[in-house]
Amino acid sequence: MDLLQIEKLGIPGPPTPPVRRLPPWLRAKSGHWERVHDMRVLLGGSRLHTVCEEARCPNQGECWTRGTATFMLLGDTCTRSCGFCAVATGRPAAPDPDEPRHVAEVSRRLGLTFVVVTSVARDDLEDGGAAQFAATVRAIRELNPTAQVEVLVPDFKANRENIRTVVESRPTVFNHNLETVERLSKTVRVQARYQRSLEVLRMAKALGQPITKTGIMLGLGETVEEVTALMRDARETGCDILTIGQYLQPTKQHLPVVEFVHPDRFKAYEEAAYALGFRAVYAGPLVRSSYHAELVAKESLALAAAKLPIKTRFVERISE
Repeated sequence: MDLLQIEKLGIPGPPTPPVRRLPPWLRAKSGHWERVHDMRVLLGGSRLHTVCEEARCPNQGECWTRGTATFMLLGDTCTRSCGFCAVATGRPAAPDPDEPRHVAEVSRRLGLTFVVVTSVARDDLEDGGAAQFAATVRAIRELNPTAQVEVLVPDFKANRENIRTVVESRPTVFNHNLETVERLSKTVRVQARYQRSLEVLRMAKALGQPITKTGIMLGLGETVEEVTALMRDARETGCDILTIGQYLQPTKQHLPVVEFVHPDRFKAYEEAAYALGFRAVYAGPLVRSSYHAELVAKESLALAAAKLPIKTRFVERISE
């Protein structure tokens, strides 16, 4: 598909914000309440935080029913105040030195074979929390040795040594989200920078990280041309995996939704991303960066092992 033909799908353009009523395609699966209750009890008793709860993820019920969760390191208070994020902003507590082992122990008790670890931004720490990420990856390798690990990291202010610390702990996937297009980045991610995030992805790949990943949200007022440019920018860093989801306003104090993007446009972006050479793409209204992360990583690993040419991968994908 020609990237610019995405505009010609016959789907209405963005309405005047704010959008209030959810369209039918944004109904998340609730999950089995008993399994959700059991997960909440186990995670609550462990004193750990999950992004599933803190960021009010719409897929929490489905993921917890499947026995998966994304652990959030370094507390539940962030030093940044992004306009899209439901995590509280303030002065965080000191890092818990026992947290890496607690995460590893809970991942083993849950029987997880793919563990996703993220964190709040910790600009108050000299290393931005890089050592805590690395310690957690190593603890999971020790206590749950068959599990693969994905890290979803903040930008560490593009400090090469901090990124090296995480990469050298050998995560399966190194994920850092661009979140939105360059024009909107200052509004959506106040203390972050679009070019700095690209540099994080570029550094991780240069330092030997086999699989890198990024994710973005749609519905904040971006244009087709801007999304296309972002995909090209991400791919030029060597990024392997791309996730694309719908932005949902967590509270009235956060940025409003400009548009509820139709599923057909997500599909068009997915095909365009494969054409640009991404190994794995997961695009849809309810997709979040960590949603079905194990399946996306599996696809990327399989394609890397097969060493298929980019064009072949794209043709095979859209012919399914």
